[in-house]
Amino acid sequence: MSAQPRLLPWPGPAGKPCYLVSDSDGAGYLSRLADEMEAVQLQMGAELIGHARLLLRDQKADARELRYLSDRLIEALQDALRIAESRGERLPVSDDECEPDDGPTQANEGDE
Repeated sequence: MSAQPRLLPWPGPAGKPCYLVSDSDGAGYLSRLADEMEAVQLQMGAELIGHARLLLRDQKADARELRYLSDRLIEALQDALRIAESRGERLPVSDDECEPDDGPTQANEGDE
């Protein structure tokens, strides 16, 4: 079995997070389906950004069109955040990262 359940790119019943527990290390059918779905969601989000740029330049765009665009952008952002969370949870953790730190790190505004 995999060490950690995978957050899938689609919600479960009632919008709750949906997880996959697998013993195939990403090679199983549902893992591949999730990978494909993530790619589609990210591509659709990228295309939506292009559409949004065009619509926002259009002085004739009405409130109904802008509301619809806003709803789609929210959906795309939710998808992207779910994908980022899922991928972040699957990153390998080194032994150094498991040690407790000495508290929050402070950075000055000019630091990068």
